[in-house]
Amino acid sequence: MTTLLAFDVRVRPLTGNVGAEISGVDTSGPLPDEVVAEVRQALHDHKVVFLRGQTLDYPQQVEFARRLGPLTLGHPIYDAPEGRPHMREMDSRQGTRANHWHTDLTFIERPPAYALLHSKILPPVGGDTIWANTASAYASLPEELRALADRLRVVHSNDCDFTDDTYAHRAADGDQDHYVSQPYEAEHPAVRVHPDTGERSLLLGGFARRVVGYGPQSGRDLLRTLQEYVTKPEQTVRWQWQVGDLAIWDNQSTQHYAVYDYGTALRRGERVTVAGPVPVGVDGRPGTALRGDTSAYSDGSA
Repeated sequence: MTTLLAFDVRVRPLTGNVGAEISGVDTSGPLPDEVVAEVRQALHDHKVVFLRGQTLDYPQQVEFARRLGPLTLGHPIYDAPEGRPHMREMDSRQGTRANHWHTDLTFIERPPAYALLHSKILPPVGGDTIWANTASAYASLPEELRALADRLRVVHSNDCDFTDDTYAHRAADGDQDHYVSQPYEAEHPAVRVHPDTGERSLLLGGFARRVVGYGPQSGRDLLRTLQEYVTKPEQTVRWQWQVGDLAIWDNQSTQHYAVYDYGTALRRGERVTVAGPVPVGVDGRPGTALRGDTSAYSDGSA
């Protein structure tokens, strides 16, 4: 069912649990506060939203993203392109594939709240991205497992299986070593409470390394068990990109996976991220940084 909102903004859900396409919004120019509020509401309702045919240069993308909140720098580890401090280039020529389930940058104290990825170049076939709703995944847990998850704390690290899989093909150029040369670790609740909606969601993904208070094997078993609920097909939506598409996702209640099925073809997007708060658990305890200082990234200061 398509919902008609103010200013002719249309929100069309794509699945029962996650994802919606928004039409009637041109993010390249000025927008009334009411329209931005409708986009934000759709984002909270559907976790990831997609806008086709957006013609955006860097200043326009930054200007629109700032309507959702203050921006971070492009990445806590890699330098941004010259003159574009808030951009992270997602370029397959640089080995940026992200073909692993993850929530962005959970190894820092304040992972981004929202991410906006604008598609620039696509392969002839393939290159879809899949998102999962970690709030509906949490709600689907059996009661006993949900109660256990509420109490767990998880350590996230930039030196993890996600890093190994994503950057192994670049090790010859030293990029993998660069990525992990400065260790970053943060301890977060396994279940976070969304600061705007109050929803509970699972905070896991590829950077999750170990469970506090559990041995290595039992911790891995717990993470795998909980993660299986996130990636069930019922919790996911798959987006087939077109050049000009803008995807906006709530990094506080999703995971995503960029499907690497396009061989050596070029795939390129430009991402900016909105700064997020420290995740807070059901018991009110916030996450905390264990290793590495990423305050400049989160504050967006070049």
